[in-house]
Amino acid sequence: MQVKDIMVQPHKIDKSDTISHALDLMEKKDTKRLMVVHNDQMLGVLTMRSLTKELGTRKKLSKPASSLHVATAVSDNFVKVLPDTDLSDALTLMKKKGGVIVVTNNGDVLGWVTPKELMEANRFTGYAGEIMEKNPINVSPSDRVSHARHLILDNNVGRLPVVENGKLVGIVAEEDIVAAMRAFRDLVAGNQQDSRIKNLLVGDIMTRSVTSVYTNTLLSEVVKTMLENDFGGVPVLNLEEELVGFLTRRNVINAIAE
Repeated sequence: MQVKDIMVQPHKIDKSDTISHALDLMEKKDTKRLMVVHNDQMLGVLTMRSLTKELGTRKKLSKPASSLHVATAVSDNFVKVLPDTDLSDALTLMKKKGGVIVVTNNGDVLGWVTPKELMEANRFTGYAGEIMEKNPINVSPSDRVSHARHLILDNNVGRLPVVENGKLVGIVAEEDIVAAMRAFRDLVAGNQQDSRIKNLLVGDIMTRSVTSVYTNTLLSEVVKTMLENDFGGVPVLNLEEELVGFLTRRNVINAIAE
């Protein structure tokens, strides 16, 4: 199988558009990444990770998302390949580089391949506990959102389980932080932001209804759950209902590649 067999058309945005517009487009198209273009040329990718970094930057905190431009948050986390590149080679590149696979021919972008397409194109054996990240980094509802943001950026993860008194009580993801930072910029006066943001807690923005799996859940079932619900990752519990791992799309991609 070749990349052209599973590639999809990316949603695009111009580098001169505002981050506010980009977020509205992401919500409308139900996507977590956009291809950034200018004059019909691809410049990079706009991701929730790059937005998490940009919207939380202190020196720009007083500016609303409607005054920040896409160009300030462009990521180069992608690899270009030809349309007849074998899928196994694309998998190796994605495992090494991360990001997405951009399919080009003579300089023209034909489409791209994200972890979602690779997951849909493969069959899985084994169990969640075999490929999960063990002892995942977690936060508590009383932690500051700024702390969760730093953990996400420093550890290159997209979401964190929220644990209270040893129990899983929620998930805080990049998109939760981005939405909070956008609202914060739009609603709080610039001279109050530095002090007010310190009072914004994980418990204020986390998702409380958590879908989790168990170490002995079939990997095929986990992947199905992630695809059907557009989850970037799910917490993994043991039979005593204790959080023992976290399974992400990247774990699945690495398992396919291996």
